Amino acid sequence: MLTADPVFIISFSLILAVVAFLYGSVGHGGASGYLALMALFGFSLLVMKPTALILNIFVSGISFYFFRANKFFNWKLFYPFAITSIPAAFIGGGIPINPTLYKQILGVFLFLAILRILGLFGKAPLKENQKVNIWLALAVGLGIGFFSGMIGIGGGIILSPVILLLGWGNLKESAAVSALFIFVNSVSGALGFVVGGGEIPNEALYLIPAALIGGTLGSYYGSSKFSFPVLKYILSAVLFIAFIKLMTV
Repeated sequence: MLTADPVFIISFSLILAVVAFLYGSVGHGGASGYLALMALFGFSLLVMKPTALILNIFVSGISFYFFRANKFFNWKLFYPFAITSIPAAFIGGGIPINPTLYKQILGVFLFLAILRILGLFGKAPLKENQKVNIWLALAVGLGIGFFSGMIGIGGGIILSPVILLLGWGNLKESAAVSALFIFVNSVSGALGFVVGGGEIPNEALYLIPAALIGGTLGSYYGSSKFSFPVLKYILSAVLFIAFIKLMTV
């Protein structure tokens, strides 16, 4: 956990800002990266989950603003997932659980998503070419929301490849939808955590500035500067980082 050592605080904050930049550039809040960093630096498990959710709220909110401002947000692609994910994240946020097995299963799924995005299972779509299946989207939102609330992530790391795999949107559209999806799920999960008796730690407040700086820069460049091919490789790198974290932490 954080100490009074300024060198430690500055070093950790700089690394956190880089993680927020990378995740913000693809419309993600970065919870999986924050959790990996906190585990590596010896943060308490009681601190990790609520801190990741709080940082997620800020970074995903900024990311959504930039991607929406650049007209990549599709409400019809977002709302079916949100209807079920928001209450599910609230319930999951109040449930303490050992997520080891779930992390391993999720890690395998993310690895398959990486292969798909890189074209090993066919080319990832650059344009929306399939109509959204409402019932499937409701089911996906329910599952992602519940497990995301339990673990302390927003779920965008799962939602983005689902949208791409099903051909419901392109990379930037999936980033915009995932950003708002992460925001609402993180808020819901954090509320569920507090209602369930948890407390928001001071560590979360100390790390917000670093997350804001990195997330803002990443969201700006990701929404307006990077091309689709660049985003494809960035997203693959983000998913691979999450895969390593899930399988080793």
